[in-house]
Amino acid sequence: MNRNPILALLLCAIWLASCTVGPKYTKPPVPAAPQYTEQPPASYQGAAGWKPAQPQDAVIRGNWWEIFHDPQLNSLEQQIEPANQTLKVAEANFRAARAAIKYNHSFLYPTLSAAPNISGNRISGNNPTSLGSFQYGNFVLPISVSYDADLWGRIRRNIAAAKEQYQASAADLENVKLELQTELAVDYFEARSLDAQRQLLEDTVVAYEKAYQLTRNRYEGGVASKVEVAQAQTQLEQTQAQEIDVGVARAEYQHAIAVLMGRPPEEFVLPPKPLSETPPVIPIGVPSQLLQRRPDIAAAERQVAAANEQIGIAKSAFFPDLVISATGGLSSGSIVDWFTWPSRYWSVGPQMLQTIFDAGRRRAQVESATAGYDSTVANYRQTALTAFQEVEDNLSTLRILEEESAKQHEATLSAENSLELSMNRYKGGLVTYLEVITAQSTALTNERTDVDLLRRRMDASVLLIKALGGGWDVSKLPHG
Repeated sequence: MNRNPILALLLCAIWLASCTVGPKYTKPPVPAAPQYTEQPPASYQGAAGWKPAQPQDAVIRGNWWEIFHDPQLNSLEQQIEPANQTLKVAEANFRAARAAIKYNHSFLYPTLSAAPNISGNRISGNNPTSLGSFQYGNFVLPISVSYDADLWGRIRRNIAAAKEQYQASAADLENVKLELQTELAVDYFEARSLDAQRQLLEDTVVAYEKAYQLTRNRYEGGVASKVEVAQAQTQLEQTQAQEIDVGVARAEYQHAIAVLMGRPPEEFVLPPKPLSETPPVIPIGVPSQLLQRRPDIAAAERQVAAANEQIGIAKSAFFPDLVISATGGLSSGSIVDWFTWPSRYWSVGPQMLQTIFDAGRRRAQVESATAGYDSTVANYRQTALTAFQEVEDNLSTLRILEEESAKQHEATLSAENSLELSMNRYKGGLVTYLEVITAQSTALTNERTDVDLLRRRMDASVLLIKALGGGWDVSKLPHG
């Protein structure tokens, strides 16, 4: 047998295996301004960590929630990762993507298979092609080797696509984790805000009870009317009802936190702790850093890279496919002679497959892959633009709420002063209790608004940290 043609074909296959068809991947550009349009709150100016010129020296690192210096929040956040079921789904998807790399990588190597076969056979005596009835045994032990030469990079592009999907899955996992951590922090501050509301209402109920008792005493002394007693009682009972109503939302947030930590709601109790801290200073950095810090942007970019590989895979279908196969083994009609040297057989040879006509199917696949790539590019850019918007939104929210909070605090102090003056005027008999009720309602509304503004500022701080990526960085992506 002349082996030179086969050897030449193998050498040619090895050379062609170094070729790869399809476009080389380049990360699509995303327009990013040199700095954010919205300026941070006044409290950030000159504060530690706010360094616009050197953002790399002021970034959120590690467990981002520790910036709030709340041990209770720290403890709750640490319980998400080991038990949250939504996170376990994302982690399972991540492991499946990792397994896909191994699956695609296996096609770089030959496939070895064996199919032992033992059969007893009888030929019919009435078969027109036979000379009579007879029986025989068939003992076969074949071993086959098949190798699909990666001439045009199809297998390597499949591996690359799997690695990029793996990295996208890793970024998706981090994004889900960040979403859950953010949700827990927001729920936590909402619950603490309700604790502050309840404490305020409890203190207000105590003050209203004293006012109600004062009105009753004045009525019994003949100074006040029964209408004023009824007004004081109504004001007291309305406030008591508001205090009770706070418990509805407070229980819902407690239950939500329990589920986020993978625990049944009935097994978790969040101790009351009224919200009183002011929002921390959050390192902002520059817009271009979001492309490195946001896991959702990283996932979208990796999807673009994977889609680019699909174009190369589709284009490789235009070129011939070389399959090299070999079969050998032992075959005998008798078990006694099965493993003897004359029972051996073998066959080896390459096969070249080339589609000549497919009515435009391969061209349509390339067009589909190109459209898929364009779609992922647009999604990547839109994800980045949305990220820029979220940072700008939360910066403006923090700045405006800080200004509003300062004015609101002044209004609250004025309302409390007005209530004190009205109560003194009522005690002196200069006004009716209606003026006191009006002052009480105004003071309570302003005090509750004060608490609510602090809640909104804390929520906006959490959402700003999330918009900045929560301290994550693309360097943490696995290399596959």
